[in-house]
Amino acid sequence: MQEPQDSSANRRRAGDPADDPAEGAPSAPPSIEQQLTDLRARHAEVSDAFLRAKAEAENTRRRAEEEMSKARKFAVESFAESLLPVKDSLEATLAIKGAPPEQLLEGVNATLRQLGTALERNKVLEINPQAGTRFDPRLHQAISVASAAQEPNTVVAVLQKGYSIAERTLRPALVTVTAPQN
Repeated sequence: MQEPQDSSANRRRAGDPADDPAEGAPSAPPSIEQQLTDLRARHAEVSDAFLRAKAEAENTRRRAEEEMSKARKFAVESFAESLLPVKDSLEATLAIKGAPPEQLLEGVNATLRQLGTALERNKVLEINPQAGTRFDPRLHQAISVASAAQEPNTVVAVLQKGYSIAERTLRPALVTVTAPQN
């Protein structure tokens, strides 16, 4: 029996890349100049991407500041619009010369209803606790203490209504509370 000869042609056919300098020869490391050129190109890409990201962040920040400025500037616009009919009603009431007191009282009551509607529409809500309500320092301000048959630290009377907006107290209700038991 004859053994096959191991020639380079047989090895190439067998797929041994190590013997074919064009196919599987380990490539020579890039020259320093080529590495430097590649690094400079990569640096330019990264610098460009950084500058673009920085510019986009600056534009986003600037747009956000402009929107916040507009929001602050026009935040009361809706509230002011809802108060204009109240002002109109007050002016109309004052324009009536020699009106009987009943007519003036009717105008004032209508104006008060308009004001209440305007406040409600803008989420300004009354804080007007009923007698016997537990005293809450976030919503109430105790002006005086009274002896009463009620439970201690409860509201006896409201001296002045309070107001809140968006669950934040604008003005606490001024109240009289029962004395704590000692």
